[in-house]
Amino acid sequence: MKAVVYKGKGDFRFEEHPVPKLLDSRDAIVKVTLASICSSDIHIKHGAVPKAVPGTIVGHEFVGEVVEAGSGVKNFRPGDRVTVNVETFCGECYFCKRGFVNNCQNPDGGWALGCRIDGGQTEYVRIPFADNGLNRIPDEVSDEQALFVGDILATGYWAASISEIRPADTVVVLGAGPTGLCVLECVKLYGPEKVIVVDTMEDRLALAKEHGAADITVNPLRENVEEVVLANTQGRGADVVIEAAGGADTFTTAWKVARPNAIVCIVALYEEAQSLPLPDMYGKNLIFKTGGVDANACEEILKLIACGKIDTTYLITHRKKLADIMEGYQIFENKRDGVIKVAIEP
Repeated sequence: MKAVVYKGKGDFRFEEHPVPKLLDSRDAIVKVTLASICSSDIHIKHGAVPKAVPGTIVGHEFVGEVVEAGSGVKNFRPGDRVTVNVETFCGECYFCKRGFVNNCQNPDGGWALGCRIDGGQTEYVRIPFADNGLNRIPDEVSDEQALFVGDILATGYWAASISEIRPADTVVVLGAGPTGLCVLECVKLYGPEKVIVVDTMEDRLALAKEHGAADITVNPLRENVEEVVLANTQGRGADVVIEAAGGADTFTTAWKVARPNAIVCIVALYEEAQSLPLPDMYGKNLIFKTGGVDANACEEILKLIACGKIDTTYLITHRKKLADIMEGYQIFENKRDGVIKVAIEP
C-alpha cells in the first residue's frame, strides 16, 4: 500500500509500505476512508517533535471502516464506520483512569499514531486498544462531518472545557487556523457574551465571522490587539484567553490581553521555547493551563455533531486523492489558495 513516511528532519516520502497486521488481541485494522493533513505533521517534518520516529507513516486525523478486529476487541466489528482518536490509551493506568489519556503510561500511549507508530496517511492502519481509540460514527453523520473529531475538534472541545468559560465572559482566541476555528466552534457551546478572534490572515478572520464563531475579529498587522481587547472589556482584559496560534509572539499576546485572575489556556504547539516573564506579569495572578489535548470526549463530540451543535465541514477547503497527497502538503504547508484543511480521499 502507498503511504507518507517520515524519514528524518525535512524528509517526507510517498512510498510503498506493508499492509498492517494484528499484533495484539486488542488491535483492529481500519481501512482509511478520509484523512487530512495536520499542522502537527508539519511540525514532525520540521524536526520539532523529538518523539517522532523515522520510518513511521504519518497522519493522525482520519476516519475509516473496521475491516478486522482482534479477539479481545469487544465494541467493534468489521463494517463499523469509526473515528480514530489521536491518542492511544490503555484505559487502565493511573492517568487513563483520571481522564488524562494523553499521559497514558503504556509504551504506545499518548500521541503515538503518525508519530511513533504508523498512522493514517495511507490505506490501512493498525489501531492498538481499539475499544478505547475508536468511536462509532452515527449513521446520520458523514465522514466529512466526523473527520476532525479525533484530533483538532477534540483539541477545541478540550480547550473550551478546561477554560472554565461562563456565560458573561469575554473570550479571546488567538489563531483562526484549523485548530483555532475548532476552538471557536466549541467556545460558543458555553454561551460567552463576547468572542474575539485574532489572526493575521483576513480570509480566516472572515471565515470565523461568516460561520458565527466570532463577534469581533482583530488583525494584529493593522490593529493593536491589546487596545482592542481593553476597549471591549471596559479596560479589564479578557476573562479567558485560548492560544491556538503558536506564533513567535502569540504567547506574549495571550498573557498581556488577559485580565487579572484570568485563565490562559495554551493549546498551540510551539517550535521554539517560550519565555514566562514573571516580573512583567506580577500581580496579574493568572492561571495557565497547557496542552496537549486529552482527547477523551469524542463520543460526546459526535453526539453534538449529530444534533447540529457543531459543524466543521467548512474547514475542508481542498481535496486530494491519496496518490496526490504530496501536492496537498505543498498547498497546506505554504498556506496557498486560502487553504484551511486538505481532505485526503482513497
